[in-house]
Amino acid sequence: MDAACASGAEDLIKFGLPTGRKSKILEPPSVPFSQPDYLRGLVDADGSVGFMTHRSVPFISLTTSSAALKDFFIASCPRLTGAPRGRRRNERDRVFNLLAMREAAVGLAQELYYEGCLAIPRKLDAARHVKDWVRPPDMGVAAERRAWTPAEDDIVLRTTIADAARTLGRTEQSVNVR
Repeated sequence: MDAACASGAEDLIKFGLPTGRKSKILEPPSVPFSQPDYLRGLVDADGSVGFMTHRSVPFISLTTSSAALKDFFIASCPRLTGAPRGRRRNERDRVFNLLAMREAAVGLAQELYYEGCLAIPRKLDAARHVKDWVRPPDMGVAAERRAWTPAEDDIVLRTTIADAARTLGRTEQSVNVR
């Protein structure tokens, strides 16, 4: 390794990049950095930008085995666009598959893939298309999911499905699944 490479590697280590296998232990820098640029780098390296189901639903995704990067992505996204899906490790690979769709993907694409940014060309092109997406008039908006509380669980266990649904303001299907 020449002196310039050694100096660059030492700088990366000084800024918090661990040595050795990084997939599970990688975390965001410990020094000030550009959040949109860092997130774009994560998506460019280990994510996808595009459309599902014949270009009808835009998405941006990130796959990581690092809990710290998962937490950083999730913590960053609500401020930008709304919370992504995929907060738990999948069973097969034990990785996090984070996913932002529809308006959340549009907002994330606008924030991360701004004019003049450095990005992988094919992902930059896909992000341009995602940014142009507008929800079709016939595409409904799903209600926001509410987390279950221990008090709600208690009601579900003590009453009938119909009574619990009425009391909690939830659907019978939701109560039944719970």
